[in-house]
Amino acid sequence: MQLPQLGASATFDQACASVLAYLHTAIPMGFWSVTRHTEGDQLYLAVEDSSYGKQAGDSHRWSDSMCQHMLTGDGPQIAPDVQQVASYATAGVRQSLPIRAYVGLPLHQADGEIFGTLCGLDPQAQPAELAQHGPLLQILAQLLSTILQADLMRTQAQQAAERSATSAETDALTGLFNRRGWDRLLAAEEARYRRFGHTGSVIIMDLDSLKLVNDRDGHHSGDAHIRQAARAIVETTRDSDIVARLGGDEFGILAANANSRQAQHLVDRLSAQLTRVGTPGSIGHAPYTIISGFPGAWQNADAAMYEQKRLRRAAAPTADATGHTPQDSL
Repeated sequence: MQLPQLGASATFDQACASVLAYLHTAIPMGFWSVTRHTEGDQLYLAVEDSSYGKQAGDSHRWSDSMCQHMLTGDGPQIAPDVQQVASYATAGVRQSLPIRAYVGLPLHQADGEIFGTLCGLDPQAQPAELAQHGPLLQILAQLLSTILQADLMRTQAQQAAERSATSAETDALTGLFNRRGWDRLLAAEEARYRRFGHTGSVIIMDLDSLKLVNDRDGHHSGDAHIRQAARAIVETTRDSDIVARLGGDEFGILAANANSRQAQHLVDRLSAQLTRVGTPGSIGHAPYTIISGFPGAWQNADAAMYEQKRLRRAAAPTADATGHTPQDSL
């Protein structure tokens, strides 16, 4: 059977689909996948599955995987019968999946770090001749690693060009992306995050005091309040993050390559910085997942932001002698 024919311009997801389709026929195990090791999980980026009912976007804990043992040398890359390999026989993933045969090869990034694996599983033990496919599998894993690097390099160049906002996508008051620019960039990043399994989080914030400032000091002061908040956000975020004013006193951030812990750290710093400059706000965040995409992350972050606002209102003191309450500014 002829090996997959992939040109220099092939994207990583195209290469994954071609290689898995080839393996599904050439080495007919019940499950083939390209996985990503990210944030303590083994994420299935692409899947050919006739045995387990898995799909792209599913995952299990990295600590339960067989691939972790393969990468540390505690198990072979090809195990026709995992019962014969102690580290594989006791792997946590076998509690949820009936695995008797395993194949795993590393996929590397340009810096030598592990990106993920090319992984095969089957509920039945396989003949010892399965090991003879080792050289072919090495070639395919190297092919995927090479295309991964080329696609990542193209993506970086495309991102730099896409983030040169036009006047139609720039918020006139703050100089940030506006809602139109935000929508376009999230749509472009959606395809990349699905292709590479990147981690990332959407952060949504709503300023607390804009209505009070507008009512007390006028809209000119309200505009200055928004600009001050925008400067604080830009000073706190990274160059790789996408920052937009979504409308009124609402801002959005795509925290690129940030896992849940890193996103929470950024939220804490944003909250402290906004409070320090006199523009406090309610902030929510949610991780990107392949299954829910950026629309789901945005919706969840927005819900978390409103929940924080509700809790802060509930905890605020009652009205003072002047009739003002802290809730008036939330």
